[in-house]
Amino acid sequence: MLRSSLALLLVGVPAAAFADDLGVVVEPGIAIPLSAPQSNLFNVGGGQAVKVLFGVAPYLDVGPVVSFLYLPSETANLEPGIEWGFGGTARLHRAHDAASYAGVAPWLDVDVRYVRTGDLNRPGFAFGVGLAVPLDAERRYWVGPYVRYGQTITLARDGYDSSDAKILLVGVSFEVGSPGKRAVAPIVLPPPPPPPPPPVAETVISCPDRDGDNIPDAIDHCPDVAGVMENFGCPNYQKLVVKKDKLELKEKLYFAWDKAVLEPASFPVLDEVVQALKDNPGFRVQIEGHTDSSGADDHNQTLSEQRAGAVLDYLTTHGIAKERLVSKGFASSVPLDTNATVAGRENNRRVEFLVNFVILNTDGAK
Repeated sequence: MLRSSLALLLVGVPAAAFADDLGVVVEPGIAIPLSAPQSNLFNVGGGQAVKVLFGVAPYLDVGPVVSFLYLPSETANLEPGIEWGFGGTARLHRAHDAASYAGVAPWLDVDVRYVRTGDLNRPGFAFGVGLAVPLDAERRYWVGPYVRYGQTITLARDGYDSSDAKILLVGVSFEVGSPGKRAVAPIVLPPPPPPPPPPVAETVISCPDRDGDNIPDAIDHCPDVAGVMENFGCPNYQKLVVKKDKLELKEKLYFAWDKAVLEPASFPVLDEVVQALKDNPGFRVQIEGHTDSSGADDHNQTLSEQRAGAVLDYLTTHGIAKERLVSKGFASSVPLDTNATVAGRENNRRVEFLVNFVILNTDGAK
């Protein structure tokens, strides 16, 4: 009969409860008889209950219970009182996954039992209250005090006291459970969306290009006249090359011997210099005259100054403003070659054009 009762109890527990929340409770305690005849015949003893609890709801567990009670007798000729109980229990409790108050869970339960004492089989019930305190983060282990009142119903029998047996148990409850619903799942909030990026001000990079030849003025050697990249923004002059700091002549200028008189062979070269200066109104030119070391230094200095001045005069008479020009003579102080050979001295007799750029406004004014 006992086995049949336990089987029916287990079948009655919903199958889902096994997967969700399972716990085993052990309740040792001190047993105190409260009423006669037990209080007259027995001393304070002890009790033990074992329960298997299945969570069927966050606040409700049900399951089977087995209990044992031992009361020592008052006299030596009386056997101790022993009681076995088998039945079911239902427990209301605070949710095992509650976060506040450190998870402490008060509970209240009711047992309905089949009680056997000696050769007597009787019905009984008990109800208790207690606290369960979690011992670990997963809330698998719990401990806490409890108080339980139990009553065994005595059926009427001729010649026997028919008073019910009433027992009070005070003890400590120990529970071991599966993590299941017991673990407190941390609340993980999704990260806030990143703030929108600040608006990026549109930056327009403008590269000045006065002559419109798609070559920025910063690298254009002739920023006032359209040219080609191969010549660093300058036109394809035939007799000179416009460099960043000078006009480099491809052909020599010729003067009458030991005089500051230009030979006609020099005119085509100087005409192209004139054109280059007209094409680039931002150029200011220093015209430098140089001689070889033949002759006296004073004579060479004067000759170099006069030849540079002759070139300046040619440029001004052909339309170049005089304020854009300056002439200097250096005699033989800045040779390009050796003065020990005829060819070297020929190289040292020369006129050079050093360029100083002047930035103009967009209207062409300085």
